[in-house]
Amino acid sequence: MQYRRLGRTGLMVSEIGFGAEWMERHTSEECKAVLDRAQELGINILDCWMSEPNVRTSLGHALAGRRERWYIQGHIGSTWQNGQYVRTRDLEQCKAAFEDLLARLQTDYIDLGMIHFVDTEDDWDAAMSGPYLEYVKALKAIGKIRHIGMSTHNPAMAKKAVESGVAEMLLFSVNPAFDMHPATDSLDTYFAWEDYQADLSGIDPQRAELYRLCEQHDVGLTVMKPYAGGRLFDAERSPFGVALTPVQCIHYCLTRPAVAAVMAGYDTPEHVEQAAAYETASDEEKDYASVLAHAPKHTFGQGECTYCGHCKPCPVNIDIAMVNKYYDLADMHATAPATVRAHYEALEHHADECIGCKSCESRCPFGVSIADRMARAAELFRPKI
Repeated sequence: MQYRRLGRTGLMVSEIGFGAEWMERHTSEECKAVLDRAQELGINILDCWMSEPNVRTSLGHALAGRRERWYIQGHIGSTWQNGQYVRTRDLEQCKAAFEDLLARLQTDYIDLGMIHFVDTEDDWDAAMSGPYLEYVKALKAIGKIRHIGMSTHNPAMAKKAVESGVAEMLLFSVNPAFDMHPATDSLDTYFAWEDYQADLSGIDPQRAELYRLCEQHDVGLTVMKPYAGGRLFDAERSPFGVALTPVQCIHYCLTRPAVAAVMAGYDTPEHVEQAAAYETASDEEKDYASVLAHAPKHTFGQGECTYCGHCKPCPVNIDIAMVNKYYDLADMHATAPATVRAHYEALEHHADECIGCKSCESRCPFGVSIADRMARAAELFRPKI
């Protein structure tokens, strides 16, 4: 298992995480079997947004004796009222639900205290302008949460969280289908494939900007909905008209800037193994780019670098995907930020070493003019005299 730094939290989290939502439909024993297998495979981060009491208890039993082995994302504002989940900013209900989460998980702190589910301007105002946020900050001050995060499906709200400085990390919905869709405050819209326009191509600019903004501000991302609820595994249900594998979906997520962990959902230990197979997969098995570039229903990102790494190998060993990522990050500004420049300069090989052979361009599924981008990157990052 590989581990990545989760932004400025500094936590080193496994690339493959455990999104525990599906555990609501399983027994305590089944829940423990899934968590056991996840731990055996090196997974060390789990998300528990669910307020249903039994699943919290089952996860607590599974974690018993090994709490320190796991980083937990726990959500503040996810409550259980009259036998059903209710999202709220009501302070007393939030307090009761959070204390219930601690008690049932058998812990006295949560690593990542999540401002739960902010998808609209009204949600943002409710969370950020009243006593709710003060409660979240107070929990951090007394050590009941170690870091403050936020969960959202809407890149506009995610951007507000980054720019406000409130969130140290985000739980955000990422997959190639969602990335093609303009921002919306309705998650249902993302799953309404028939609403996708035939001429959509490439990542929506607002989402691309968010990923770069997160990288720039050192706000780490954990990913929800990486498989689009399993729809991407089925050519008939996929908006692309082709099926992807779990490994391909995970690789897509992990090639987005700022992403640290993919919180895949599991029903069985075998599902955990399918996700963890990413760590030993070949480049061919990870290759989502060729599939999406030739999908019958959409042309995905023609001329746009998605940092997929399909361009490798370079005869002079330039890490083309990383150079392109730093170029895109720097190109958002009038001059390259010092932090981005430092990351670029730390690369073993740089854009000015490009020999213009264009062998990489013959392998790029999206028709990116790589040699031209290398020339522009070399100029942008040229040392100032």
